[in-house]
Amino acid sequence: MMNELIERFMDQLEEGLQIGRSASIRPASPDITHIYVAGLGGSGIGADFVASFIAQECKLPFLVRKGYSVPAFVGPKTLAIASSYSGNTEETLISYAQMKAQGARLLCVASGGKIIESAKADGNDFIQVPGNWPSPRACLGYSVVAQLSILQHLGYISDRCLNEVEGAITMLRNDAEAIRAEAKRIAQKLHHKIPVIYIEDRMEPVAVRLRQQINENSKALCWHHVIPEMNHNELVGWTEENKDLVVLYLRNDDDFSRNAVRMDINKQIIGQYAGEIIDIYSKGTNFIEKSLYLVHLGDWISWELSVLRNVDALEVNVIDFLKGELAKV
Repeated sequence: MMNELIERFMDQLEEGLQIGRSASIRPASPDITHIYVAGLGGSGIGADFVASFIAQECKLPFLVRKGYSVPAFVGPKTLAIASSYSGNTEETLISYAQMKAQGARLLCVASGGKIIESAKADGNDFIQVPGNWPSPRACLGYSVVAQLSILQHLGYISDRCLNEVEGAITMLRNDAEAIRAEAKRIAQKLHHKIPVIYIEDRMEPVAVRLRQQINENSKALCWHHVIPEMNHNELVGWTEENKDLVVLYLRNDDDFSRNAVRMDINKQIIGQYAGEIIDIYSKGTNFIEKSLYLVHLGDWISWELSVLRNVDALEVNVIDFLKGELAKV
């Protein structure tokens, strides 16, 4: 059951830290000028979180791509990470081959599959995570911590991020009961409604994660946007009353002051049209703790909504159908 996997999120983060500490990663060439990650779904969103976590520390550009193609700038001066929980994601395997052909320094994160086989055959470093989880999207913790560990081993970041992940584990365990209660309360407000998620731009991966979890776990559509960008376009689209829309503002006590003001003004405008507006504030003493708090709360919201909608949160038959049809071509 998905709820059992969500409950194990803190254990997964803890195990990921142990795996990361014991990983063997050879030093990177001093010629490396940027970091590039190829990954999709649960593996791709992990890289998005890493990008946000290291933004104020890592001196190299950190770029994430979710598709088949690899940009021309990827080459001998690129540290390239292929991330796929199963190790068999079609797009990531094709990207791996392109990154190899373009001469990038390759590293891999996977539980096994062809990605790990290729890494071993090509002599590339890799971090292999446990493969006994039935849902890749439930393995966000492994993906995030493995990539942070690679960067820490190579000296691109300090111990700070991993230490803050450790602090988040303690916080989430202490708040577990309250998080479940809050998630249930919010899910009840979202039942039979369409969620609209807004968040400050620096935390966009949190909104993407919640949207994807509602899509997959709750089997429902929703959308997200970020402040301040949506003030330059989407805000103008709020012109008609639709009481089926419930707007979630994911907020922090240290959001940039001008963004906090924007959110308050946005609420005045959007409140005329939406069915309800809900402020959800993070908890924690730093950016990583606050992000992981909102992630864990959002995962529980998606689970509680799946219960209300009477759907199987683990089931992804339409994705399996798509993969089966692709395999015929």
